[in-house]
Amino acid sequence: MLRVGLGFDIHAFADPAQGRRLFLGGVEFPGENGLSGHSDADVLLHSICDALLGALGLGDLGRHFPDDDPHLKGVSSLLLLEKVAALMRERGYRLINLDAVVIAQHPRLAPCFEAMKERIAAAVGATPAEVNIKGTSPEGLGSLGRKDGVAAESIALIGKI
Repeated sequence: MLRVGLGFDIHAFADPAQGRRLFLGGVEFPGENGLSGHSDADVLLHSICDALLGALGLGDLGRHFPDDDPHLKGVSSLLLLEKVAALMRERGYRLINLDAVVIAQHPRLAPCFEAMKERIAAAVGATPAEVNIKGTSPEGLGSLGRKDGVAAESIALIGKI
């Protein structure tokens, strides 16, 4: 049995005075201003979590990890992804293929795609060959084009073990 899920997330950049670190796909971008959010605000991992939860018919990330839970303040989204992957395995599924795109005017993402794939694959118990990450620029259009934030969209195909 195969199931497909779609995930999307978007976060604004935080006020630089907050000193937040930027994480995308579980990779830190040193020297870059981070995104605003309750956790580490990794939009790519959040969209992947939502894609997996959607494929499982289990709602969304906020249902499982509410943004008013003080225990989740500043939590690594890699940990959230690992917990979602555990839910997937408990139900007898595994990742077959993941395709994700990060939509951002800044920062430059391509040099980090392989590291992102490796971290994501490790968190979900897959191989890097089963994970595809790409980026696109909004070409200066809209709030993302003005560098107000970053968005990500993911689609996951899972199958019964």
